[in-house]
Amino acid sequence: MPAVAEQIVLPYLWRRYLSFLRALVGAACIWTVLASSGLNRATFIVLLAALSLYSLIAIFWRWPERMDVFELLNFLLDLQCFLLCVALSPDSGFWICAVAAFYLFLAAATLHEWREVLLLLVVSLGFTSYTSPPFNEKIQPLILLIGMFACVLALQRKALLDRLSSSSRQAVMYRSQTERAREAERERIAADFHDGPLQAFISVQMRLAILKKILERKPEAALTELEQLQDLMTKQVTEVRTFIRSMRPVEVEGAGLASALRAMVGAFQKDSGITATFQADPLASHDDLEASVEILQMLREALNNVQKHSNASRVAVHLGRQNGNIQLDIEDDGKGFQFAGSYSLEELEMLGMGPASIKRRVRSLDGDLTLESRPGRGSGIQIRVPV
Repeated sequence: MPAVAEQIVLPYLWRRYLSFLRALVGAACIWTVLASSGLNRATFIVLLAALSLYSLIAIFWRWPERMDVFELLNFLLDLQCFLLCVALSPDSGFWICAVAAFYLFLAAATLHEWREVLLLLVVSLGFTSYTSPPFNEKIQPLILLIGMFACVLALQRKALLDRLSSSSRQAVMYRSQTERAREAERERIAADFHDGPLQAFISVQMRLAILKKILERKPEAALTELEQLQDLMTKQVTEVRTFIRSMRPVEVEGAGLASALRAMVGAFQKDSGITATFQADPLASHDDLEASVEILQMLREALNNVQKHSNASRVAVHLGRQNGNIQLDIEDDGKGFQFAGSYSLEELEMLGMGPASIKRRVRSLDGDLTLESRPGRGSGIQIRVPV
């Protein structure tokens, strides 16, 4: 992961630019040194050819697995060229040394840590103080200024790399969480389909086999059975429509939480035929609440459970706000759960009772819920999510 962040901050192309600048600056430094030291032409040609060849190799040899092999060698070569230029340049060589210093600290700031940059600054200042070139009074303040800027740049690069690495780790974590949520949603859909439409199809298949036998013996009774089967298929069509609606993505943007909840309750009443009401307190509608989609999904699952299992004739949904929490209450007058009493989220998990999907979503939001069951007289669920 750090290598990926490194390439985002400092791509290979930038390293090739630095290698190209190394060739130019190194050639200029060698030219200045040779012009002042009186070395023969053959020595100049050999040094310049060696530097150019190495720079060309560094420009084009930047495979990912080889990118950091010669960083230390490059660092020492750049430092050596600069120090040699400072020590042997005449008075007119100040600008060449200034350009070399700028390149040296730029390469160090972009390729190394701030500690190496600081060490480079100390070594450069110490060397210029020891050798005292003719332009020492001008080169030392310039080195100090460029070195301080390079240290700041290296620190900023390090901070950016840390942020990118942290963001990359978070992206991996979020991707993993998304995959787990996707798998959990698939399991929920498979379970709902198995418990709902699939069971009804199996029942229709069995009753068709019975109807075939009845037709052979009692045609009048078969007509009654056929009418019952037609009613069953009508109910099954309604259940399949509800199942399809439950698979559609939840939409909140542009409507607000309260409006989206009200629309969902209205759609539930239309599809199921169960009387459903919705009320919202004025202070409870948080259109920018990050958990809005999860709250809508929990209401959808609760209403689906009411339709499939409760035999209720009435459902009441209330959205409120209390003690810094968004509170969603769902009450029905159905047959209730198999147990009686009021239980918190921790108690439901300990006993292995209650709707598993809703409990999982509440935990993911650091919320809480209370489930009250009144066998034969209905049930209620109270969901609390921090604002």
